[in-house]
Amino acid sequence: MAKLTHQEITHALTELTNWKHVGITIQRIYEFPDFKQAMVFVNKMAVAAEEANHHPDIDIRYNKVTVALTSHDSDGVTARDVKLAKKINGL
Repeated sequence: MAKLTHQEITHALTELTNWKHVGITIQRIYEFPDFKQAMVFVNKMAVAAEEANHHPDIDIRYNKVTVALTSHDSDGVTARDVKLAKKINGL
């Protein structure tokens, strides 16, 4: 899959609330009232990622979950990352 240009990523981010372009990824930090609710979200995200056969990098710090998406085979952000980010935002 083709890597998106900086301009294409910037445009895609206009439709992705609270996501940022960081290096070769798009990232978002989700914050929850407590650890348990953060883990419920992570488990829902895991199901969505498996269905998409595309797996984010996930960092869990108590009630904050940082999600980073990149397509390693394309060495950057692709349409596949944008699609999964939209799905994750819908959880």
